[in-house]
Amino acid sequence: MESQTSNFKIQSSKKLQTPSSKRVPFDLEGRMAKFGEEIIIFCRGLNVDHVSRPIVTQLVRSATSIGANYCEANNASSKKDFRNKVHIAKKETQETKHWLRMLKPCYPNRENEIKAYWQEAHEITLILQSIVNNLKIKVDI
Repeated sequence: MESQTSNFKIQSSKKLQTPSSKRVPFDLEGRMAKFGEEIIIFCRGLNVDHVSRPIVTQLVRSATSIGANYCEANNASSKKDFRNKVHIAKKETQETKHWLRMLKPCYPNRENEIKAYWQEAHEITLILQSIVNNLKIKVDI
């Protein structure tokens, strides 16, 4: 079976610059949705066996849960609720990184793709941690 190559591109977590030099906020919700979609596409292209099946299942669950929790955070009823839901999204991202690590020995020929997904998950983790840290400063003062 021919391996599917992902069109996943690592994006900068910085704000995008427009030609008029105005700063536009990065679409984090869209980035997380794209990440979940790409994990689904990647996993559908894997030849799953009895060892890799639970790992792939958990990976899809955790990777798609990141965006769902962030969407919930954006509709939170308070700053405390927002911070809690962002923290949950961060925990799901950490779990996704773990399942990606467990997937590498199952598919050594896909290591580069797995590393790219792990890197994107790591960047999302750092972004979410920054959000939590900034909220702690603002809420605790």
